[in-house]
Amino acid sequence: MARTKFRAEVLTPEGQVFDEEVEMVSTRTSVGSIGVLANHAPLMAILDPTELRLYRSEGDVVRYAQGEGYLQVVDNTALVLVEEAIEPDKLDRSAIESRLEDARSSLEQAEEGSEERNRCERTIKRYEAFLEVDTG
Repeated sequence: MARTKFRAEVLTPEGQVFDEEVEMVSTRTSVGSIGVLANHAPLMAILDPTELRLYRSEGDVVRYAQGEGYLQVVDNTALVLVEEAIEPDKLDRSAIESRLEDARSSLEQAEEGSEERNRCERTIKRYEAFLEVDTG
C-alpha cells in the first residue's frame, strides 16, 4: 500500500547527504525507536547512533549508519542533523573496530564523571551501533 510522501533531508557537518521525497523515516531517539510518516505532528528529538532508514517506498530503502544528532519534523518535512551518516557499504569495519578498541582503552583511564569519560562513552556507543549496521 503506497503511503503519502514527504520531504526528508539528512545533513552532516560535511554537508547534505540526502534530500528526497520519502514515505517514512525510521531512526532511534534517546527514548526509543521512531517511525515518521507524512503529516506527523511537529517534533524535535535527540538522536542516538543507529541505522537510519529512509523509505522511498516499501521495497526501496536508503540506509545509513547514523551518528548522534537531532531530528526535526515540521510542516510535513523531516530534517535529520547528525554527526555522521555513512552508507553501509562504505563502512570500514576494521577501522571502526580499531577506534572502538581505542575508545574502550581511553574509557578505562578516564576519571569518573569527567567530560573525557562522557566522550568515550558516546564514541563507544556510536561505533558499536555502526558495527550493527548490516553491510548486506
